[in-house]
Amino acid sequence: GGTAATPAQVQGDGRDIVLFGDTFNRYYERENLEAAERVLSAGGYRLHRVEAADGGRPLCCGRTFLSAGLVDEARKEARRTLDALAPFVAKGARVVGLEPSCLLTFRDEFAAILPRAEVEPVAAAALLLEELLAADLKAGSTSLPFKDQGARVAHLHGHCHQKAFAAMGAVEATLRAIPGLDVRPIESSCCGMSGAFGYGAQTIDVSLAMAELSLLPAVRKAGAGDLIIADGTSCRHQIHDGAQREALHVVRVLDMALVDMALAHGAPARDDMAPGGPAR
Repeated sequence: GGTAATPAQVQGDGRDIVLFGDTFNRYYERENLEAAERVLSAGGYRLHRVEAADGGRPLCCGRTFLSAGLVDEARKEARRTLDALAPFVAKGARVVGLEPSCLLTFRDEFAAILPRAEVEPVAAAALLLEELLAADLKAGSTSLPFKDQGARVAHLHGHCHQKAFAAMGAVEATLRAIPGLDVRPIESSCCGMSGAFGYGAQTIDVSLAMAELSLLPAVRKAGAGDLIIADGTSCRHQIHDGAQREALHVVRVLDMALVDMALAHGAPARDDMAPGGPAR
């Protein structure tokens, strides 16, 4: 919702963020994008809602086409998205995403299907939410008002793209910024879902066997009050289907840990798990 931003609104002081609403979170788990809005706003960032030049459907990274070998279709999606984001990046905005397989397409496959010189500025400005927060928290350019979690245990599963791009350090650093949260990385490989691989009739058995190597047993051993954290939508579904546990995106955990500033000023408490404002 709301009016699309223009590049002229970017101030270029490091606080301007384009929150990329990937297809999975936009249509199926919108609560993640809404949590991201609240967390980024609490950190003092300015959010800019970017639309394609045609004003039509939302932007897409094109990975779903690539996974099916439809390179020409993926290139069209990448071009549409790059053209929309590039003017904001040129003014100093950073592009932040939640779904690793989508956001990291900007830093990987885009350069293989579009001119590298055009892609490089956007690729350099494209960050997972935790990469943004970990760097800015360390630099002291942002802060977040977190409540102490009282030694609550959080079991963390890393998405394959996060591991491939060495992003898990930023994920752990961001979670460890929450006081009293006992972050315990799960020593696991791929969850086995890998997009639609885990739902195929011919591949579901292999998918579940991969999950049973380490991930699902670790989740089953987790305490009933422990948090299970996984940034990948595929990973969260595999955990739910294979271990009957809800896994949360990191941003939901950050949002739940925020001090409710309205409550601090005497207003009624909000439901930490309730949807918030429109996604950017």
